Amino acid sequence: MLDITETIHLADWEIEFQPIRAQGSGGQNVNKVASAVHLRFDIHRSSLPSAYKERLLNYSDQRINQDGVIVIKAQRFRTLEMNKEDALLRLKELIQLAIKQAKPRRATKPTKGSQRRRVDEKTQRGKTKALRNKIDF
Repeated sequence: MLDITETIHLADWEIEFQPIRAQGSGGQNVNKVASAVHLRFDIHRSSLPSAYKERLLNYSDQRINQDGVIVIKAQRFRTLEMNKEDALLRLKELIQLAIKQAKPRRATKPTKGSQRRRVDEKTQRGKTKALRNKIDF
């Protein structure tokens, strides 16, 4: 069971693991041992609330394919168990990022004092530049 939040949990049947061979260098052992893992999580079949499913499906991430399946490839570690844990942690982080609501932006205006200071600094820079140009002649 994977705990997403205090109230949301994913059952083991919702997450599918497929052992694969890891890529890259690793000596002779890499060719005969499946130490990497593909994690598959079908958003449509999951027990997540419908609002969370909608946010996940609208979330733009390359790990979510057109069918609504999250595919995570974990091959960071040398053992299958460690890669499974890594894949589960990455799935949890992805779901938490997708369901997090962005704070609405409120339009603000600069204060009168900050506007005045900005304009004063610009005029001061212009005066010093004009003085430098006069000195060069």
